[in-house]
Amino acid sequence: MTARPRVGAIEAGGTKMVCGVGRTLEELLDPSSQAVVPTGPDPRATWAEVRDFFVGAGPVDALGVASFGPLDLDAGTIVSTPKAGWDGFSWRERARELTGGPLVLDSDVDAAALAEWHHGAARGAAVAVYVTVGTGIGGGCVLDGRVLRGRRHPEMGHLRLRRRPGDEAASTCPYHDDCWEGLASGEAMRRRHGSRAEELPADHPGWAVEADYLGLGVADLLVTLAPDRLVLGGGVLAHPGLLEDVRRHAGAHLNGYAGLGRTGEGGTGPLDDLVVAPGLGSRAGLVGAFELAVRGLDGSPPTG
Repeated sequence: MTARPRVGAIEAGGTKMVCGVGRTLEELLDPSSQAVVPTGPDPRATWAEVRDFFVGAGPVDALGVASFGPLDLDAGTIVSTPKAGWDGFSWRERARELTGGPLVLDSDVDAAALAEWHHGAARGAAVAVYVTVGTGIGGGCVLDGRVLRGRRHPEMGHLRLRRRPGDEAASTCPYHDDCWEGLASGEAMRRRHGSRAEELPADHPGWAVEADYLGLGVADLLVTLAPDRLVLGGGVLAHPGLLEDVRRHAGAHLNGYAGLGRTGEGGTGPLDDLVVAPGLGSRAGLVGAFELAVRGLDGSPPTG
């Protein structure tokens, strides 16, 4: 019997890189098959640690990378990133040091969307959207098992929103004064309230502001992409009750349009079955990177 291919997976975040190897997903998710490397300001030093892990782990037949961005997927590089020192970093070039097989690169949120579609809360949905709210905001979409991609990968965090009356807090986005990431990311909360999200008391009025902005962005995605499931995750969403409040605000912003958020005949109710928590938790990025590598071996396009 021919042994199953051994693949490598990298979830490359702005704070850390989670690396893993395995022939199966279960093997990859075993902590003994993984390493965590801080994403420092010097890509050469960070990559040296990543390379050392894979050299020690042994050869891999393919590599999947779920990376922070923005990315030029055709060139295989990180471009125009606010992460100091990483602009122009070439995943394609570095992959040659680890494998002679396929490299499949996609954004971290695209990969997480693929993972949730395969194994998590969006399993089997014809149209699935995954959004993460952490230091920034990003999102990916899977259509019938293929990641949505056109000229580039989506940047859902840069949806333009209507500012709340009286909200004069500076946007954290260097490009837009009123985009989703600039107004509702974890960094936006820190700038608006002077504390990180996890440090704000449960009854702080800032949580109502956050739920409203997140609900507005969710409402936009529900009417533009019409997903069967919208998975909403990330560190900020760990706050108790926030997901429920986001559903309520999204429903209010939709105001019953197309039955969304409206109870009764023809309505969807309070969006409970449509806007959901992740099924994979913090593992979605690494699982998605594994699925990218598997698709590379199969010759299946990860994107649409």
